[in-house]
Amino acid sequence: MKGRSLEKGTFKLQMVVCALVTASFTNIYITQPILPVLQTEFGVTTVQVSLTVSAVILGIVISNLFFGYLSDKAPLHPILLTGGICVAAAGIVCGVTHDFRVLVGARFVQGLFLPALTTSLAAWLSKTLPKKRLSVIMGTYVAATVLGGLGGRLLGGWIHPPLHWRYAFFSASCLILVTTLVAVFVLPGQTPEQKAANHKTESFLTLVKRKDLFLLYCCGASGLLMFSPIFNFLPFRLAGPPFNFSTEMITLIYLVYVMGIFLGPVSGRISNRFGGGNTLVAGSFILGVSFLLLLIPSVTAVIAGLLGVCAGFFTIHSTAVGLLNRKLANSQGRANSLYVLFYYAGGWLGITGAGFGFEYGGWNGVIYCVAGFLAVPIFTGIVELRAAKKR
Repeated sequence: MKGRSLEKGTFKLQMVVCALVTASFTNIYITQPILPVLQTEFGVTTVQVSLTVSAVILGIVISNLFFGYLSDKAPLHPILLTGGICVAAAGIVCGVTHDFRVLVGARFVQGLFLPALTTSLAAWLSKTLPKKRLSVIMGTYVAATVLGGLGGRLLGGWIHPPLHWRYAFFSASCLILVTTLVAVFVLPGQTPEQKAANHKTESFLTLVKRKDLFLLYCCGASGLLMFSPIFNFLPFRLAGPPFNFSTEMITLIYLVYVMGIFLGPVSGRISNRFGGGNTLVAGSFILGVSFLLLLIPSVTAVIAGLLGVCAGFFTIHSTAVGLLNRKLANSQGRANSLYVLFYYAGGWLGITGAGFGFEYGGWNGVIYCVAGFLAVPIFTGIVELRAAKKR
């Protein structure tokens, strides 16, 4: 009976975590498949319209450490409630405004408060759950980030044609409010013992100065730096010749992203069997080949290249997260918030930098801009291999 009760409790927690994280990540990429539509409607440049995505990521980068720190000091429930209300309110502003600057500003506000939902929840899970149960729930968390990223793209791309892109923001705001309220009512508070354990943490500076961890932070940053620009500028590539895809067709291509739901656990098993270093190098090789495929003006090559980009990126990302948590005896919440900081800083830099690459060199300029950063996971993999030989 006790086993059934624990299993039922784990499933319930999985569902709540999945719903809240999915709703949160839905807001990040909601404008990505309709960037050409927004560019035409607001009369802005390619670089400017990309701010509707990169402004969210910049907000996450700025506030992530604060919410990682706050989650060690304050109860989870008020943090979640504040974050959910602010993200939803900013989403409604996005849906009603006709001023591009207000749209970007509201997207930035969404980014500032998304870590109140995601980073705080991840830190709470790492502090609250026993290790066996934590691994199950965190697997759900990672899958939900992928599901949310896909959901946001589908929501933005498929609601636009029959209605209007503004309705996508209203739907996402309702979703974040409902899932936040459910989480507040369902998730338990911390016990006195767990609160006392919060004080046994290392400082952010100490965690950054650890060379083995720093390389993994950089690995996460370079991974998203390479991944985000590909999918961010994909609509411009597919909307123009020789493809001339409609918004619905462009959105359909994003379904390759669903690979990440399955690749996280698979990458973990591969890493356990062949070692984290080998897995990082293999993921980098897959990414490199995929970049070459994306240069070919063929629908088949583009789809194969995007599948490879997903496979390579999620292999690198999952392996880096796994290695990070295996190296930690404590301070998992702060270390993971640092990883997220580097991760989204890389994504923001990638989208911004590749925007200029697209302006000057088109799609090929984007590929050339990101390909050089393959050196980071390759180098990290080699360092991990050397460290494994010494053990």
